[in-house]
Amino acid sequence: MSVAVLGATGGQGGAVATALLESGRAVRAVVRDPGSGRARALAAAGAEVVPGDLFDAATLADAFRGTTAAFAVTTPFQDGLDAEVAQGAAIVRAAADAALPHLVMASVASANRDTGVPHFETKARTEKLLAASGLPATVVAPAYFYDNALGAVDEVAAGRLTMPVPGDTSIQQVARQDLGRVVAAVVADPDRWIGQRIEVAGDDPTPVRMAAEIGRAAGGTVAFRQSSLEDLRTANPDMFAMYSFFVDSGYQVDMAALRTQFPAVPWTSYAAWADAQDWPKPAV
Repeated sequence: MSVAVLGATGGQGGAVATALLESGRAVRAVVRDPGSGRARALAAAGAEVVPGDLFDAATLADAFRGTTAAFAVTTPFQDGLDAEVAQGAAIVRAAADAALPHLVMASVASANRDTGVPHFETKARTEKLLAASGLPATVVAPAYFYDNALGAVDEVAAGRLTMPVPGDTSIQQVARQDLGRVVAAVVADPDRWIGQRIEVAGDDPTPVRMAAEIGRAAGGTVAFRQSSLEDLRTANPDMFAMYSFFVDSGYQVDMAALRTQFPAVPWTSYAAWADAQDWPKPAV
């Protein structure tokens, strides 16, 4: 029986699809465009690729039928916060219509803590909807992704890394591939994980350590510089709220317990992740 993976050409869904294929599971990759390069790469790797629209419960239900589980992820960053809520509702409705045996829903760590971070709150709404549905489900809630630093390659090339938080702020983070491995373990043991909420993080580097590890991996020196948090207040209220949350309290993932629960996951350190990336050599 295959596992349906929504967003299989994206960051989280792609990592889940890869981990499932590596574990020997059949994967039904649900994508908007089966003809895209990433979708063709999934097919070449052994996945069954089918079309699906995160806003269309009927197409999602069709993709879910005949599978033993599904991984679902929503996003506010392309179509907005209201769109993410609509995506969550469509996924829950589709899982019910298809009588899906096990839905693994991606959320975000601390979404259940009333953080006030807009894109945390939209995921919290989906979690509440899912709980009220009574569906057999597991919530997997990752912290900040190491991979977010890949958006700073131009900065790295110039020898710097900027974030709007103090340099000594510990930020719990995780490699996408480790999230994928957690999901693969969850769908392999549904009796254990249905009804559970799992927060996921692999390391807690500070921005200063992030810059140092990236610089070392890039073969040069990368210096951390704190950018203005206040500038984000009106420019990007969502990011202002998230970075304020990092400074005020931050995620509270029990990483020691997580390692006990998922001993087969390698739990990639930030340094090991940085080593595996193709960074430009810093100019300084």
